Amino acid sequence: MSNRVTRAVEQIYQMDANELNQVVEAIKLKRTSLARAATRSIIVGDTVSFEARGRIVVGKVTKVNVKTLTVREDRNGLITNWKVTATLVNKVTVGA
Repeated sequence: MSNRVTRAVEQIYQMDANELNQVVEAIKLKRTSLARAATRSIIVGDTVSFEARGRIVVGKVTKVNVKTLTVREDRNGLITNWKVTATLVNKVTVGA
């Protein structure tokens, strides 16, 4: 763990229930902010990759929601639609 994380964890162990609830709310807000920022950088038709069930999945974005993406994977004719949190995907650059 980084030094910042270690200090934060030490502080968390010293908090009462009310303070801990405030930290949880702050974490939820930050996650929402990160997810929304990630979805703004991706559009329908982009090729993305992510890890699921122990393998790398590559597919095309078919829908962009507020915090999640729907990704269509075509693996040897087997079509699978995945609903993925936007912060978990990476854009795939073709030809790079």
